Amino acid sequence: MPSGRLIKGEKGMDSWKAFLKRKNIEISLKRYGIDALGAMAQGLFCSLLIGTIINTLGTIFHLSFLTQPVATISGTQYTVGSLAMAMSGPAMAAAIGRALQCPPLVLFSLITVGFASNALGGAGGPLAVLFVAIITAEIGKMVSGETKVDILVTPLVTVGVGVFLSWLLAPALGKLAMMVGTFIMWATELQPFLMGILVSVVVGVALTLPISSAAICAALGLTGLAGGAAVAGCCAQMVGFAVMSFKENRWGGLVSQGIGTSMLQMPNIVKNPRIWIAPTLASAVTGPIATCVFHLQMNGPAIDSGMGTCGFVGQIGVIQGWISDIAAGKMAAISAFDVTGLILISFVLPAILAPLINMFCRKKGWVKDGDLTL
Repeated sequence: MPSGRLIKGEKGMDSWKAFLKRKNIEISLKRYGIDALGAMAQGLFCSLLIGTIINTLGTIFHLSFLTQPVATISGTQYTVGSLAMAMSGPAMAAAIGRALQCPPLVLFSLITVGFASNALGGAGGPLAVLFVAIITAEIGKMVSGETKVDILVTPLVTVGVGVFLSWLLAPALGKLAMMVGTFIMWATELQPFLMGILVSVVVGVALTLPISSAAICAALGLTGLAGGAAVAGCCAQMVGFAVMSFKENRWGGLVSQGIGTSMLQMPNIVKNPRIWIAPTLASAVTGPIATCVFHLQMNGPAIDSGMGTCGFVGQIGVIQGWISDIAAGKMAAISAFDVTGLILISFVLPAILAPLINMFCRKKGWVKDGDLTL
């Protein structure tokens, strides 16, 4: 017979599970590693990334209404783009809260939490926002609706806990992210061939998986040669899948995968993982070509490293880096060699290599007609 203490323990566990279910708190890899991480990337896109694009367009086309300050806050001048970039922390946290299905009071309170964690996390702010926002959101959901003065209690607890966790965790998480990112970039500078392969393949695979390669690159601050290898890997997946599946998906598939996302192929990858061989091997080739031959660097925002040809954000990021390097005196001008390298790595080589490798897979019987149909 079970003891009374054991029975009480089982009842307590059942009550706790029932409470979590009632509060829509699901502790799982999918909820946190896919849903929240993917949403964080969307928040980054709508703030840091779109702000960078606006600034880049203003600089390239000499659009004064995009390059001139529109607001001055505490002595700091902001353009339209820099205003969007300044809101990256709140945007990420709000996006994470939406992915975790937070009640309104919790969701709106996360805006403050996102600002605090991103600011205290420094260059590794996105990783800090991810962890702090997830923990804070779940705690906020626990207290939401539990009192008659919910409009006071929920924001007070959510903001209080979030800012405290930001103070406690964000600096360490930010430093950890930067240490990992710095190590990857250092290793890529030291061993551009091997790390070119590794970074290109890993980030490219992450882009096709239902996780966010952009968020990973942003969290680690992945720029420089490592960022260039990441761009190569993402382009190999997107352009590779788009071109090699043209027979099945025609122009709609070419556009949706080539400048949208190769994640559309995930259901087909689950059915037949061998369709992934061609674009992955293509990324293993283009990565070291990017690092060793063209010395392709991402000196724009780190998030751009994980975007590939999605909206041509990866290419815009590289160009933005060139412009910044010229302004800083690190680069004399954009050469034909630079432009050729970017075009080959981003579009031409993936469009050639992936279909060729896939032809071999078809001859082996690993890939058949219809396997790539969206």
